[in-house]
Amino acid sequence: MTSITSDKYHLPHGLDGRKQRLKTFRIALGFFRGILPPLKQLFSMYGDTFYVNIPNRPVTFFFTKPDDLREILITNAKNLRKDDDYTNPKTGLARFLGTGLLTSEGEFWKRQRKLMSPAFHTQRVSAYADTMVRYADNLANTWADGEMRNIAADMMNLTMNIIAYTLFTTTNEEDSKRVGHAVDVMQKSFSEDEVLPMWLPTRARKQIKQAEDDLNEIVYGIIQERRADLHDTGDLLSMLLLTEGENGERMTDQEIRDEVVTLYLAGHETTANTLNWTFYLLSEHPDIEKRMHTELDAVLGGRIPTLADLPKLKYTEQVIKEALRLYPPAWTFSREAIIDLKIGGYDVPAGSIIQIMSYFIHRNPTIWENPLEFNPDRFSEANADKIDKWAYIPFGGGQRVCIGQSFAMLEAHLILATIASRYRLRLKAGHRVKPFASITLNPQGGLPMTVHKRG
Repeated sequence: MTSITSDKYHLPHGLDGRKQRLKTFRIALGFFRGILPPLKQLFSMYGDTFYVNIPNRPVTFFFTKPDDLREILITNAKNLRKDDDYTNPKTGLARFLGTGLLTSEGEFWKRQRKLMSPAFHTQRVSAYADTMVRYADNLANTWADGEMRNIAADMMNLTMNIIAYTLFTTTNEEDSKRVGHAVDVMQKSFSEDEVLPMWLPTRARKQIKQAEDDLNEIVYGIIQERRADLHDTGDLLSMLLLTEGENGERMTDQEIRDEVVTLYLAGHETTANTLNWTFYLLSEHPDIEKRMHTELDAVLGGRIPTLADLPKLKYTEQVIKEALRLYPPAWTFSREAIIDLKIGGYDVPAGSIIQIMSYFIHRNPTIWENPLEFNPDRFSEANADKIDKWAYIPFGGGQRVCIGQSFAMLEAHLILATIASRYRLRLKAGHRVKPFASITLNPQGGLPMTVHKRG
């Protein structure tokens, strides 16, 4: 579907590129500065519900009201599907991830979700706590008082090593780095518009092919080794290999490969960026940081945290949740309407794209009081029940809510407690932090920070 008309459908306000060509051109120019500024302009112009109709593109609807999100993700879940940005094997995420949970659909997705659920049971996830703390503590041991670090690079390497170990129980750093590099190359390819024909063997495409080959060589190699001696080694891969469906079926090597790569991507960069934004916000709000340090000192007394400490580190968790509100790494996701729908009283024709932008939902002034303020008390026990569950969706919502949500929160909570109990981090003077929205929301150009040992 490429066009709609207001005389046929009941539509919200919006940008019709066929009629508003000058306005469309001006907004399009803004995309050279990144995607967030022009999107912010659109929300400012049209409010919290609008559509964009550009020739030769699917009509896209933007919804940010909690009631509308409930309609989209619960009431109409069966009438929506992942769009081409996810599922197209040539241009979408499926080009890299195959048919993992993030990109699969229908009955196959339901089957995979059910087969993977045991790997994310609370008891299983909790067993990874010591690994997360050990890697975070090892990183902190390499820091020197007063040293300038690129915290974004540190957090990326840290979460990469953790996910590699919890997935494969491997300490082979060379393999971990090769997988991390491959994922990084592939991610960057999705952030760049394809202008030249796909058959043209450009340098970038050769790099992508090499990255894909490296990734498959390592992952398939590990899968084959495990199949030869199949037993539970305590990692996620063991569960994927051992879990059986209702009829005794198990996942094929290809299916496991796709789920492993999906978990690597989802469990690596998203948590790294959660920590990046948390450390940045704490650097900018020393009063909040001081309150968090007081809690850490009272609970830990200078030692490293354990799983048992987390229920007592409530304010530390609130800090993470508020950072996820202001800078959700999974900043947007989308669905395609299979049939004509009505959402929020407006017509959404079949073939339209529904764009759900966590970043703007979390900053919507009609939902949140002082939405740009960093205020962890929003998530205190006294206030948390006041938050509409559809106003806060850092892990998505509905039946396709992120399966690794508990893993991600556990990891962020333990890493923050481990590092912040030992160090204060301060942003380099004069460095301007700008969010860059690609597959995940990350601080553009890294995060140069000085690390200061706490007395």
